[in-house]
Amino acid sequence: MKEDRFFVDTNVLVYAYDETAAEKHEQAKEIVQDLWETRNGVLSMQVLQEFFITVTRKIPKPADIDTAADIVRDYLQWRVVILRGQSIISAIDIQRRHLISFWDALILQAAVEGDAACLLTEDLAHGANLYDVEIRNPFK
Repeated sequence: MKEDRFFVDTNVLVYAYDETAAEKHEQAKEIVQDLWETRNGVLSMQVLQEFFITVTRKIPKPADIDTAADIVRDYLQWRVVILRGQSIISAIDIQRRHLISFWDALILQAAVEGDAACLLTEDLAHGANLYDVEIRNPFK
């Protein structure tokens, strides 16, 4: 059901893995654990790709490739949105209408296509409701 689905942006997944993220690590870990238990998490291929690059290259204690690949493999058990060509056109329209980055527009489009009621992200305006998706910064 849509009201139960939460689309998780890359930053939340990274914080859940990155122990150096202190308080955000604990909060994100709890969110992700809850979504594993309820089976209400939604991701996109973009999020999984960004997660892999970030945890293997951009955090203070990077994961080795095999560990990161295992984590991505596990997340493939979630509902994973694969955007189509028309999705990109829709994201371009979202970018233009809401003056957000194209990458954030793709995330929002994936949340819409994943039938998520809520998008958990630091990158968009907390409390906004766009295309019937509530934007929530879980660290506020």
